[in-house]
Formats: sequence, C-alpha cells, structure tokens
Amino acid sequence: MNALRNKVQLIGNVGMNPEVKTLDGGKKLAKITIATNESYKNAKGERVTDTQWHNLTAWGKTADIIEKYLSKGSEVAIEGKLVNKNYTDKEGVKRYTTEIQISEILLLGSKKDKN
Repeated sequence: MNALRNKVQLIGNVGMNPEVKTLDGGKKLAKITIATNESYKNAKGERVTDTQWHNLTAWGKTADIIEKYLSKGSEVAIEGKLVNKNYTDKEGVKRYTTEIQISEILLLGSKKDKN
C-alpha cells in the first residue's frame, strides 16, 4: 500500500513544446504541461467540458524521451507523484506551486515526426 500514498495517473494532451535543460552535472530536466478533459451534462442537459491543466517535470531518461518524442498536442499517459514547492517572488510574497514528477510515461496517439 505504500506505493499508493502519493501516486498520480493522468492521460492528456501536451499544451506546449517541452522545455528541456541540461544541468551542470549533465542531468537532464524536462518540463511540460498537459490538459485533461472531463465531459458531463449540466442541469439543462447541455454537454460541458471541463479542462484542467497540470505542470509536470521529468528527469534523466524520461526527460530524454520527452525531448525526443513529445510536442504540443501529443497525447500521453503519465504516472508520477505530487510535489509541492514554495518560493518568494520579487515582491516578497510567498508563492506555492504543485507539480507532478513523472516516473513512467506512455506515448499515445498516432506516430508523428517531431519538428
């Protein structure tokens, strides 16, 4: 049950081309956003689509896969964990962010050549 304590699984579409950096030690970091959609009917019987955006990070070989194969619009399934961070902005206000650190990735959809 320990594996279930902080586990996130999502299927969605990449919202922007990946941002990939190679850090001083040679380790690679990739950042992407994905959108997940949920559709339902409201009280009037109209179909409504709710889109949620998620910030994701990946390291090492997973970052390599993201850099090589993902681009804006790609469909992807991920598994990872929630990571909460905080920082102080330029005005001295403490800000909080939540992101998903990817541990597994599965490329979905049709094969396309990355530009």
